[in-house]
Amino acid sequence: MSTNEFVPKLFTMVLQGIPRKQLLRDLSAGIIVGIIALPLAIAFAIASGVSPEKGIITAIVGGLIISLFGGSRVQIGGPTGAFIVIIYSIIATHGFEGLLTATFMAGVMLIVFGLLKMGSLLKYIPQTLIIGFTTAIAVIIFTTQINDLFGMNIEHLPGDFLGKWGAYAAHLSDVNLYALLIGLFTILMIVFMPAVAPKVPWTFAAIVLTSAAVWFFRLPVDTIHTRYGTISFAMPQLQHMDLSLDSVRVLFVPAVSIAILGALESLLSAVVSDGMIGGKHRSNMELIAQGAANVILPLIGGIPATGAIARTAANIKNGGRTPVAGIVHALFLLLVYLFAMPIITYIPMATLAGVLIVVAWNMSELDVFFSSLRINCYESLVLLTTFFLTILIDLTVSIPVGFVLSTILFMKRMSDSIEIAPLLTTKQSDDTLFSAELGSYSDRIAIFELNGPMFFGSAHNFVHITEKSHDSCRCVILRFRYVPIIDTSALHRLKTIHSELHKRHCELVISGANEKIRDKLISLGIIDADHIHRDILDALKYAEYVSCSSS
Repeated sequence: MSTNEFVPKLFTMVLQGIPRKQLLRDLSAGIIVGIIALPLAIAFAIASGVSPEKGIITAIVGGLIISLFGGSRVQIGGPTGAFIVIIYSIIATHGFEGLLTATFMAGVMLIVFGLLKMGSLLKYIPQTLIIGFTTAIAVIIFTTQINDLFGMNIEHLPGDFLGKWGAYAAHLSDVNLYALLIGLFTILMIVFMPAVAPKVPWTFAAIVLTSAAVWFFRLPVDTIHTRYGTISFAMPQLQHMDLSLDSVRVLFVPAVSIAILGALESLLSAVVSDGMIGGKHRSNMELIAQGAANVILPLIGGIPATGAIARTAANIKNGGRTPVAGIVHALFLLLVYLFAMPIITYIPMATLAGVLIVVAWNMSELDVFFSSLRINCYESLVLLTTFFLTILIDLTVSIPVGFVLSTILFMKRMSDSIEIAPLLTTKQSDDTLFSAELGSYSDRIAIFELNGPMFFGSAHNFVHITEKSHDSCRCVILRFRYVPIIDTSALHRLKTIHSELHKRHCELVISGANEKIRDKLISLGIIDADHIHRDILDALKYAEYVSCSSS
């Protein structure tokens, strides 16, 4: 293991020396990413059910901490679309104080994950689970933006998915055509204009143009200002959190969801960026940095932060190669928060809705979703269960249920692949392969070939041994050469089989077991050393002796 595993990338790069030319590139990339991040931070905050400045604060403080102490050279941190659903849900159920407490708990969990070197373990989260809740989040984000996109101004929008669409259907007559045209213009600019001028931050350009149009023509559409009033810089105040035992117990599952989602998104972003720059991130240090950001943010009223794939990719494409770019991005946003927030508040809500709809589309990856449905029924079941639970109930339910379901189905598939096959005596078989290997042996001996790991999901397969060994059999040989592991359940079942065979005056012999399995069998008293042989021919020779002695 590398001795630099728990050293932030910035520290390593500063010690190695960063060329002046690269620093200038990082400065330029940081400013461009800051321009891109500004509307996203505001939009994510509003969609999550909090005021715009909380998104800015999260992007500033979270982004700064992640760049200073993270394990990636180019990671850009801040609020992301993936958190919108879970933040909104937690606030609706537990209030804003509940969100702060859950975020703090998630931050502590992420630090622990990193210290326990669990960064590499997160790759074992099933891809179908990730696709399921990510696509569902995209659908929910799209759904939440219909109100602002169409300018309906529904004051009491239902919290559930189906309720929202019912409310939209009931207010179709309230559509504001100005808002709809602004939203569609924003979407078209962001989607199509990058093909014309890829270097231009078209999201920011769309916001400037639509805001100017609304102000100049006095268009009757909702803006950040009309909804939240004038927003200016204010020193963040220390927030109160309820960390009592009852609160921790109630918010534990939401906190786990935030931690897992944050870990997955940040490490996925780091892996993608590694492929783009040919680097290698330090996953455990990245988790610790993400944890530190989410411990600090709730103290000053911020929302959960993690690595943002789109902004990290934009950083790389604009020349960013060190954490300096992420630091510059955070400082740029700080300057905006200090001096430009009164102007920012005139952004139309329909524009932000357009921005988020594009984010939702990019998140959805519908081609991957539908192709995953064609893999097999098990994958489809996990995918659809996670998808519908996220949409209809809650992300805090869908993630644990989806993970448990995928684990159970994995064990089912593993169990189905386990084989305990009887090898008939050569007098009864035309199998020339085994005839050549074993030669002729007594029909009072039964040999079973075991293939695959023997665990609690496959232990029931041992029943084939007693079913397929005839009454005249005096010795059963189990070939363990293709068994890598055996767990307690399988050992217990094997001990039962041994007892059943013993009652029938039939000996049990083990062949080809590896050292770990051999030691378990002996130490637990399941079978003595004389009945365990490394080679099948030795086991067969012993079985012939046993069967002859008992005749």
